[in-house]
Amino acid sequence: MPVMHFRIQWPDGDEANCYSPSLVIGDFFTPGHAYALEDFVERSRQALGIASERVRAKYGFACSAALDQLAQIERDAARFRDRPDATVKVIEFS
Repeated sequence: MPVMHFRIQWPDGDEANCYSPSLVIGDFFTPGHAYALEDFVERSRQALGIASERVRAKYGFACSAALDQLAQIERDAARFRDRPDATVKVIEFS
């Protein structure tokens, strides 16, 4: 399966490299666009859930790396939940 990495910028300026086992990320995010924190987390849940299920359909098991990436996004996002104007920018795909 083709994988996709996507680099993001958190509200505090920190950047993170994220992983998806599927190109489906491109259906949910646009490079250069900033998303409200909760919107970004929800889109990540949907996209990485679909990506994991695509792995299951092909190999018979869910993708633990996609689920781990989602868990990391959720943990990192929790730091900014008290900031109503918090956004996450998708910098690029690779």
